[in-house]
Amino acid sequence: MTGIPVSCHGLVHIYRLEGNDVVALSGVDLDVASGEVVGLLGPSGSGKSTLLNLCAGLLRPSAGRLRVGGHEIARMDEKRLARMRAVDVGVVLQGAMRNLLPYASPIDNVRFAQRGAAKVGDTILSAPEEVLELVGLGSEATSPLASLSPGQRQRLAVAVGMAARPGLLLLDEPTSQLDHEGRDEVLRAVIGVNNDLGTTVVAVTHDPDVAERLPRTVTIRDGRVGAEGRGGEDFAVVGRDGSVTLPPDILESVPPGTLLRVTVVEPGAVYLRRTDGGDEISDPDEAR
Repeated sequence: MTGIPVSCHGLVHIYRLEGNDVVALSGVDLDVASGEVVGLLGPSGSGKSTLLNLCAGLLRPSAGRLRVGGHEIARMDEKRLARMRAVDVGVVLQGAMRNLLPYASPIDNVRFAQRGAAKVGDTILSAPEEVLELVGLGSEATSPLASLSPGQRQRLAVAVGMAARPGLLLLDEPTSQLDHEGRDEVLRAVIGVNNDLGTTVVAVTHDPDVAERLPRTVTIRDGRVGAEGRGGEDFAVVGRDGSVTLPPDILESVPPGTLLRVTVVEPGAVYLRRTDGGDEISDPDEAR
């Protein structure tokens, strides 16, 4: 299985709770190429976990388009979504033990996770021992889960997500509640899976140290893509509709509702200047 790409276009998701509509995503435009590793960042409630669950087919879009490889998520029934998760998309929920059978050994956990894919006749599965080797747990195949460290249990959760060697691996906070050693173990395992198999990886994280070590990050703010990161530097993103989400520190001097005059200074350079609708505001410190 090669990496599976993901494409979101104007993606909207609305939760309906006790008669009230809560907008979790309000027009996400995002493309993840085959074989990329992408971290989803953002404060609690920003919509990043909702986006991950939509990509997994655990939720359905309220509007917009979402393609995961050749799958159009909004048009799929529950049977096809279950097959997609069994074969093409691996999901690792937050908290290692939510992904594991506590009474089973690592190798039996992987075998159990492969059952869904085994029912699909055209799926060729790797030996469970090979899956455990991917995350560095080959020597712990028959160990009781109670004997594993927190980092090892999280790596086993990754192995369970990779049981069918899917083309897309989705991880929700894979390093939360781990010390630095456990965090580094898990990161090495995830990057190793990407390097060895070309698996596309999308991971939600709150940890800035984790984000700095990922080749690409996407920050979700208020249900939309607010910024993208490359090499530790954040950039504003122009959406397909021409919208740009300004960074929070810029909004302190250019609050919502501010009128901006947009001028193309030269090819590739755009100048934004505050205006009251007529003349520009002359304070250079307020012009950005």
